[in-house]
Amino acid sequence: MNALWMGLFQVGRSSRGAEAGLPDWLWLLGIAAAALFVLVFLIIIFKYGLLYIQAALSGARVGLLELVGMSLRKVAPMTIVTARIMSVKAGIPVDTDKLEAHYLAGGHVDRVVNALISADKANIGLTFQQAAAIDLAGRDVLEAVRVSVNPKVIETPRVAAMAKDGIQLIAADVALEKTVIEALDSSTPAQRG
Repeated sequence: MNALWMGLFQVGRSSRGAEAGLPDWLWLLGIAAAALFVLVFLIIIFKYGLLYIQAALSGARVGLLELVGMSLRKVAPMTIVTARIMSVKAGIPVDTDKLEAHYLAGGHVDRVVNALISADKANIGLTFQQAAAIDLAGRDVLEAVRVSVNPKVIETPRVAAMAKDGIQLIAADVALEKTVIEALDSSTPAQRG
């Protein structure tokens, strides 16, 4: 092992160190720094390479350094990239920063993107900001869009009563529930001003 290092050391001295006038330890430090850089690069490629390629091939470009930054900010890169791919493929591109911000705020990124896609297909004007606000308010935004498209029919149980004179009264009620998306979002202009 020592002979290997000495061999590298001698090669380094003869080709670079002696001509450039660099000390031997500086030459070894340079080799170690280059090896560390290559190692870090390979780790990044192995960890994020497939996700980067998946996003690039889907047309939802997300940079390799953005993926590393997501991990440093404790954001799940797979969740953000999957949501971005879904939105781009549906024709509703949502910026990666908005998705990250919603994730960090405790929102459900996948539900919001699915709600945006459903609303777009149903010709409901729903923006990312509105969907995110509804989601962060605790409502299931995807269910709100579904109820807006297909209203729920709510039937009450039958209630029977008997009058003193022997006439029986049976009552039942049917209600229709339809969500008005604009009423859920407190940031719409109608409710702000």
